[in-house]
Amino acid sequence: MIILFFMSEQNETFTQGRPQAQAATGAASDSHPLVELTHVEKHYGALHVLKDINLRVNKGEVLVVVGPSGSGKSTMCRTINRLETIDSGDIRIDGKTLPQEGKELAALRAEVGMVFQSFNLFANKTILENVTLAPMKVRHVDQKTAERQAMDLLSRVGVDTQANKMPSQLSGGQQQRVAIARALAMQPKVMLFDEPTSALDPEMVNEVLDVMVELAKEGMTMICVTHEMGFARKAADRIVFMADGRILEQSTPDEFFENPKTERAKDFLSKILTH
Repeated sequence: MIILFFMSEQNETFTQGRPQAQAATGAASDSHPLVELTHVEKHYGALHVLKDINLRVNKGEVLVVVGPSGSGKSTMCRTINRLETIDSGDIRIDGKTLPQEGKELAALRAEVGMVFQSFNLFANKTILENVTLAPMKVRHVDQKTAERQAMDLLSRVGVDTQANKMPSQLSGGQQQRVAIARALAMQPKVMLFDEPTSALDPEMVNEVLDVMVELAKEGMTMICVTHEMGFARKAADRIVFMADGRILEQSTPDEFFENPKTERAKDFLSKILTH
């Protein structure tokens, strides 16, 4: 069962990964991974952006994807719910092949929450309406139940007092936390984060990362593309390093930051960890 709600008593600092996630990973390994990419290829015209991508993410695992700009990180993330099509290969969510289009794709997308660089909130709807819209339209949840669940989620990301405001009345950090609550309202099996803090002012970054850390503590399956190395160290069970469209390394945070295996990863870390 995916736990969606924040438990305030869990305030410990993680340095070696999360025991509950490791247990979930072990249990899932006996069956099928929650997310699986096999020999995935993607071109933009002559540009080969994803090259033979093979990746397995188990239930309860927090996977952080890092690498230089243009390495294919965001493209890979967006293929997982087919916001980007692939040229060849296979993508499975909870054992089911991701459909090309139609109702089956819409149903499977409902199992995958996504938070983007930009907040993508509906500007003409209140914060509460932004969070209740998809559960009511897609899951056919009645309005009273949807609003109760939405207020619970907004409270857990710390913006319940803003429920009746419009997105333009909120700060960037608040809007991104609403976007997380909106994704969680669909009760997804996995959450995708595509550079969720890159559009934020520096002082707003931590308030979003704090929400993501709490989700990680609770056992939410997460795939996070980010440049925030502190978050990667703190929350990740596994770090995937990409460069030039390929996955070059997969390891624990300690292994990756202390003993990167490839020269490309060593060069990347030397540039981002020197200041």
